[in-house]
Amino acid sequence: MKRSGYIAVGRIVGPHGVRGEMRVEVYTDFPERFEPGAELWVEGESRSSQVVSARPHKQFLLVKLDRFSTRTDVEPLRNRHLLIPRERAASLPEGEYYSDELEGLRVITTQGRELGVIQEVLWTGANEVYVVMGEFGEILIPAIADVVKEVDIELGRMLVSLIPGLAPAIDAIEAEESGPNPY
Repeated sequence: MKRSGYIAVGRIVGPHGVRGEMRVEVYTDFPERFEPGAELWVEGESRSSQVVSARPHKQFLLVKLDRFSTRTDVEPLRNRHLLIPRERAASLPEGEYYSDELEGLRVITTQGRELGVIQEVLWTGANEVYVVMGEFGEILIPAIADVVKEVDIELGRMLVSLIPGLAPAIDAIEAEESGPNPY
């Protein structure tokens, strides 16, 4: 989700109650982004909002922003992202990347086959999954060491080693290219 100059720290799932609280799917590992007084931008809004309160609720965070006081105010914000300016992003350790740094990278196998471009990063319980679109359609690449071999932001590419069954369309093409099975 590339947004010039901003990165997403969460996604508004929908309203909660009638007093302007919103259920937020949290993307950040830095909970201080949602502390009272923190400044956030709602995707599509021209000015920032301040966090009034935030509290956990099931798998979400219930967030109240100063500019939204009713359920009716929050309802149109469903599926919009909560953003911070890029310059406020925390530095990540070597080998870790923000989603917007990965989106747009070309994905190439260790055999040199181009699979496509990362369109989106999905957050799952176990690991992230990269949604790659290319000539083989949509391929889901798990962000695990057995698969992702190298990420080069400067060159705009990710090198991957596909494990059998990960991309059935590619498996079928490679089987055709290697010729008929003699057995």
